Amino acid sequence: MDNIQVSVILGSDSDVDLGKAAIKSLRSFDIACELKVISAHRSPDVLVDYLKISKERGCKAYIAIAGMAAHLAGAVAAHSSSPVLGVPTEHSLNGLDAILSTLQMPAGVPVATFAAGTAGATNAGIFAAQMLGIQDTEMADKMIDFKKELREKTIKKDQNLDRD
Repeated sequence: MDNIQVSVILGSDSDVDLGKAAIKSLRSFDIACELKVISAHRSPDVLVDYLKISKERGCKAYIAIAGMAAHLAGAVAAHSSSPVLGVPTEHSLNGLDAILSTLQMPAGVPVATFAAGTAGATNAGIFAAQMLGIQDTEMADKMIDFKKELREKTIKKDQNLDRD
């Protein structure tokens, strides 16, 4: 089996675009990752088995993307000692139900919660890179370069702004 550093788990295949946004962020930092669809409600045994296998493959963090009841991140956190980054979707109630389900975790079962939608999925990938950069100087250097690139893009946008 190949090694992975971060696993992106979707509660449903309807969230694949968000999963791809997270994967894009991770791959931009050359982070070994994979995308899975595993429902916390429909296949909880598959989730538990996968968490064991992925840990053995070197997985250091999980990005859990789910909507509606959004218990995926909490289920992952309950069965893993690794960091869990939760990304709610905006499928129903403008994402409020998913945000609250991801955010309101009981003490002892932490989930880092990101914005609902694409921005949250993208940021979860970047945040995973920042976490990995704590012990990996090469990753930390990539993050510094990324921040410099963001700065340069912003300066260029200001310079190109039509102010009339």
